[in-house]
Amino acid sequence: MKAMLRPVLAAALVAFASFAHAQSRPIRLIVPYPPGGPLDIVARALADKVHDTLGTVIVDNRPGAGGNLGADAAAKAVPDGTTIVMGAVATHAINPWLFAKMPYDALHDFTPITGVAQVPNVLVMNAQAAQRLGIATVTDLVKYARSHPGTLNFGSGGNGSAGHLAGEMFKAQAGVFMVHIPYAGGNPAQLALLSGQVDLNFDNLAAASANIKSGKLRAIAVTTTTRSSAMPEVPTIAESGKTVGLAAFDINTWFGLFGPAKMPADVTQKLNKAFVEALRSPELKARLAALMAESMASTPDQFAAFVKAENAKYKRVVKASGAKVE
Repeated sequence: MKAMLRPVLAAALVAFASFAHAQSRPIRLIVPYPPGGPLDIVARALADKVHDTLGTVIVDNRPGAGGNLGADAAAKAVPDGTTIVMGAVATHAINPWLFAKMPYDALHDFTPITGVAQVPNVLVMNAQAAQRLGIATVTDLVKYARSHPGTLNFGSGGNGSAGHLAGEMFKAQAGVFMVHIPYAGGNPAQLALLSGQVDLNFDNLAAASANIKSGKLRAIAVTTTTRSSAMPEVPTIAESGKTVGLAAFDINTWFGLFGPAKMPADVTQKLNKAFVEALRSPELKARLAALMAESMASTPDQFAAFVKAENAKYKRVVKASGAKVE
């Protein structure tokens, strides 16, 4: 009997030693975008906050290919919990349908850990254009667009960007035609709106907030199903556009943590517990509030279901937009 047990015990000890070694190593948190953006800021705040429970977490910026480069690095890492990624709506819901070739499978090559945050987008108009056209609400906008097809245009940070797809979803649900003008990034698109080159944008709330408060931009509605706590006076597209076909409108920018596929359940739970506790801390709540973001702390199963639903939603939206990256 002892002879039979020796190989089993030896294998168990090797597995335990391997797991213990993995947990003693620093965790690499890949951010698939350049330093300084919202994902990077939140990732670094989380890394500091979980130090006492998880040890050293090193933020590794791996930008490129719309986030695909960094996400792919995490997908192909050893699934021992020492490499995770801050994925986003682009890497896990939009890009799979936007790019002709993907280096990973967004739904099967990752282990969802927890959602982190979502940032509402906001439908904004150049304030002078809104006043000139008599547009103050979503209903006003839709009625004007229906009676003047092709007259209005909207800018975005590029084909397949969140702002572009929000505009395409708006057009499809409201039954209107507006001309899309893509720019090389969110900042040029916002400058075009401010200068009157375009009439409206579906912009990130945090990016647009200063110009909304200064009166240069008019906030027509936020794109999420609930109002933003940062600007509770601004209605949602769904509530203000329910009489013109937009009652189901819901789109936002979100991000969350993933590990490689087949990560052990106990490792996933340990990471989930540490990061969810961090997200509930006053420090992280304040950091998210500064970015006008809402916490998305969740269980792995809840986050997995959310990502699956978002992936299916953007399949329809991207297809309707006609956007494609070869």
